[in-house]
Amino acid sequence: MFLTHENKLKWNWIIAGSIITVALVFAGVFWFDIPLYNFLRRFNCGAWDIFDSVFSAKNWLAVSAIVVAIFYIRKLIQTKSKFGFTDIYAKIKGSYAFLVFCSVLCAALVGGPLKFIIGRMRPIFYEALNMVGFFPFTQDWAFHSMPSGHALASFSALVMIGMLAPRAKWFTWTLATLIGFSRVCAGAHWPSDVILGAFIGMVAADVVKYIMVKRVK
Repeated sequence: MFLTHENKLKWNWIIAGSIITVALVFAGVFWFDIPLYNFLRRFNCGAWDIFDSVFSAKNWLAVSAIVVAIFYIRKLIQTKSKFGFTDIYAKIKGSYAFLVFCSVLCAALVGGPLKFIIGRMRPIFYEALNMVGFFPFTQDWAFHSMPSGHALASFSALVMIGMLAPRAKWFTWTLATLIGFSRVCAGAHWPSDVILGAFIGMVAADVVKYIMVKRVK
């Protein structure tokens, strides 16, 4: 989305996207979050529990790390070389799974501190006590609603996969969007939490591809 075909970042698009995202987040907090949340909650179903379990940031990192390890072992066998810490990067840098891992890790490293700094109350407070608000620098999970971890991890991974396999882009983008909607339908996040998480994930994927592919070349 923010990369040219020549693998160059569109900084003007990133800046414009950042402004639009911030505007949408503020509009969500002060206007559309509650009515849109109430509407989407009508579509809650058991399938979203599966999405919750499968598409977390930890699972994305774990699965991609396992695939990278398999790729590395295969490289060792093919080249008949011995294991060595110094040559790990040289052997795995061309792996698509490594790019996905780096993308999710980058998004998580940005999203994690933001959750702590912003301290937004999760919708459970709204449903149980009719309370909404922000409590910055709170360590409790219940105050880490913004940005959505599932959204940022899934968008970073699936956007990266879509860039690496363009024919699957329609599927990866659709799945990422569906995961984002599921977080609101399941009552885990506000719509603006998902919007911010999705944007962080998209930018992380583009920046990682820009940096890593450039290094590989």
